[in-house]
Amino acid sequence: MGDGMDDLKKKFDKNNLMTRVISGFVIAILFFGLGIVGGYIWFTLVLIVSGIALWEFYRVFEIEKKPAGIAGYLLAAGYWALILLDLEEWMFPYLIGVFIVEMGVYVLDYVNMKAEKAMASVVGFIYTVVLVSFLYRVRTMEDGAWLVWLTCLSTWGCDVCAYFVGVMFGKHKMAPVLSPKKSVEGAIGGLAGAGIIGAIYGAVVSTRFTALQTPVLACTVICLVAAAISMIGDLTASAYKRDHGIKDYSHVIPGHGGILDRFDSVIFVAPLVFYLVGIFM
Repeated sequence: MGDGMDDLKKKFDKNNLMTRVISGFVIAILFFGLGIVGGYIWFTLVLIVSGIALWEFYRVFEIEKKPAGIAGYLLAAGYWALILLDLEEWMFPYLIGVFIVEMGVYVLDYVNMKAEKAMASVVGFIYTVVLVSFLYRVRTMEDGAWLVWLTCLSTWGCDVCAYFVGVMFGKHKMAPVLSPKKSVEGAIGGLAGAGIIGAIYGAVVSTRFTALQTPVLACTVICLVAAAISMIGDLTASAYKRDHGIKDYSHVIPGHGGILDRFDSVIFVAPLVFYLVGIFM
């Protein structure tokens, strides 16, 4: 009986791994392929990612169908309209408006709302709408077709390198309560790996860049810094899940969970890439 259960578990784990690999491959093809295409197609993809992520975040705090959540969806549509129309000068005033509207909803729905949920409506908006929007904004920059790749190369490269270094050499826990499997050695390996990947990428596509003055140096530094920030993004998503006792944000990506399970690091890194690129132009 025990051997049968072990065999079943091994088969399940193997199937789950294959599902993760296939899903990850499809995501990578979509991201890198449509990243090059850009335009309305890229805008639509990022919009979908943002919309699902917002729903997932609101779902954690159980406001996805409440007035605060509905207001968040409508406000998100308005923000994306500003992005599409390139009305950047209105973004900060709009964010102030988002805060006021959500607090207004909190006051009007006070009997059914807790302060935590009211704050989550605003934090979720910034997290899944404002930060995610930088994936589109990076693509609209000069050399954007190649710069947008840095958002995933730095995070996914860091994840892969951290995993293998951690498995082989990991001894000191980095966040024992929040993420017991992550080690200091793995984090160092992830940073080093991301830097190396950035350098290689910068060298390979250096002729494609017209705005970056020093592509290899720029990509190396951006990937190094982005990798460090990606770890914060990863642990932040884990903290929200642990606080609310959930394993995955949703099941929209087979083998991975939700958008926030797969893109938690990318979301934090996108704004960083946008502003760091400006330094090297």
